[in-house]
Amino acid sequence: MSMTRLTEMAKDLGKALAQTEEYQALKRTVSGTADDRELVELRTELEGLEGQIEAALRAGNEPTEELKTGYEEAVERLQVNATYQSLVSAQTNFDKVLRKVNQTIQEGITEGAESRIIMP
Repeated sequence: MSMTRLTEMAKDLGKALAQTEEYQALKRTVSGTADDRELVELRTELEGLEGQIEAALRAGNEPTEELKTGYEEAVERLQVNATYQSLVSAQTNFDKVLRKVNQTIQEGITEGAESRIIMP
């Protein structure tokens, strides 16, 4: 089988995945995150704290307790945010679909490796 044909099949698989209810739900949830002001503010806060932690580590310093505590508290607030929980749930559901697809591909590879028939 040619690489061109495999690429076409992969693209078709991607199109089919995009049509699944799980992907559509994920897409809707991701779009909705921009409307959650609290979530946007938390993400901005976390990005700032992560930048400070990285800077401290790059300088060879341990982040301050205040910085660690601030980061932990922000993560806790993020985890209880309803929009964030919906996003995690939607991503988890789509990941399950991808795992099943990957498992099925692996089964096909195993079967194909055992077959003596060469596909055109």
